[in-house]
Amino acid sequence: MRRLDDVLAWATLAAMLVAQSLIFLVVPTESEMGIVQRIFYFHVPAAFAAYLCFATVAGSGAVYLWKGWAGADRLGMAAAEVGTLFCTLVLITGPIWARPIWGVWWTWDPRLTMTLIMWAIYAGYVMLRAFGGDEDATSRYAAVLGIVGALAIPAVHYSVLLLQGIHPAVLTRREGGSGLVDPTMRMTLLVSTIAMLLLACWLMRLRIRTARLETTVRALRRQLESREGAVA
Repeated sequence: MRRLDDVLAWATLAAMLVAQSLIFLVVPTESEMGIVQRIFYFHVPAAFAAYLCFATVAGSGAVYLWKGWAGADRLGMAAAEVGTLFCTLVLITGPIWARPIWGVWWTWDPRLTMTLIMWAIYAGYVMLRAFGGDEDATSRYAAVLGIVGALAIPAVHYSVLLLQGIHPAVLTRREGGSGLVDPTMRMTLLVSTIAMLLLACWLMRLRIRTARLETTVRALRRQLESREGAVA
């Protein structure tokens, strides 16, 4: 497993370097929005990484409720924390991109609003795990919340096509086809997405390792307390 972690870390680094090179040195500047459009190659891949993490939360939560595996519970917790991080990046990079284009930092567009709701759901998940205590009931409640929260993924993704708003439909336009007509733009988006997904997987792996160590420390602390109680 340690070797797998090393391979994943180096693959993430390589993909990130290639993606940065494409974004800042190769991909052409968009004709209407200018250089600020390059944040697109961070904004959209971060959203895909959040989707991956939140779908992982739902899947691991279902496995935990069915089998009661501690590993599935740890995976769900790690994926929720990493997914909330990437969703936060989406909510930060979006307004930075919107301000020079729309003239406002934020508007209650359907996609923006649903993304904020999705972030709130999984921020609540993270808070539940942080303050709910080390109890099986907390893990079960969190698993249910993670499964229900995953319904926000298709709502966010397809809101730009199904609901009227000002958020652009770039990958798949409402009138059909894709807004990325330049093949270099499509290649850059693909590489950036792969890099961001690898980063998400690597961060989840690190968080799972930390969670295992936390579990070991709690077990050792309980053993020490029980021995001290027996001696007293």
